[in-house]
Amino acid sequence: MPVQPSRDIRRLIEIMARLRTPGSGCPWDLAQDFSTIAPYTLEEAYEVVDAIARGDLPGLKDELGDLLLQVVYHARMAEEQGAFDFGDVVEAITTKLLRRHPHVFADAPEHTPQAVEGLWERIKAQERAQRGAAATGTLEGVPLALPALTRALKLQEKAARVGFDWNDIGAVLAKIREEVDEIAAALDGGRPDAARTEVGDLLFAVVNLARHLKADPEGLLRLANLKFVRRFGAVERALAVRGRTPQEASLAEMDALWDEAKAAEKAP
Repeated sequence: MPVQPSRDIRRLIEIMARLRTPGSGCPWDLAQDFSTIAPYTLEEAYEVVDAIARGDLPGLKDELGDLLLQVVYHARMAEEQGAFDFGDVVEAITTKLLRRHPHVFADAPEHTPQAVEGLWERIKAQERAQRGAAATGTLEGVPLALPALTRALKLQEKAARVGFDWNDIGAVLAKIREEVDEIAAALDGGRPDAARTEVGDLLFAVVNLARHLKADPEGLLRLANLKFVRRFGAVERALAVRGRTPQEASLAEMDALWDEAKAAEKAP
């Protein structure tokens, strides 16, 4: 009997098992392991974020399905090794959610976002203690694989929780200016390697500014990227009307068209 689509998660688990069955499964799927599938897991997570950024809800439905497949895929490979299965994954996360939300499922009084965040961190610390995990530094546990802007934000948030933070956003702006000055000094001194290092420090300082503005730096940069693509597209279209390409135009001409595109966006 042909396998039919279903809204039941068990059908997806069944399909994954069939794909991974030696002899009758898919040769490509059978050749994979955790390390070879991990890049696809990361890619699918980014595609979910992309669909959200574009406001594409039909696309988001599809991308969430692709991401769910990644969870089922990893769980199936673990089951084949006798480590755990999909049910264990579901039980682990439901247990964690219940334990970390006593203000919803038990009697804890915390109800403000700030109180709940503090409660979450205390519970995580208790979990580590119960596992007998060794005490770690404040900045431990932030994954190296995170995008650099996101990891910088997470590191800064952790440091801020123990008081290592500026209370004045003006000081954050001053730090950005200081980093810009250090880049200029390195370039003036003929030290490009030092300038590159200072650019990293500048990016870190800009992430700090975004954090103080309660904004996600990754999200801000995604919006800036979209803006750049939109305005440069306007420049290309304007040149095409003149029968020209960007390669045939001068920088001054393209810059003027860029200003026109920018002004058109801001016009009421």
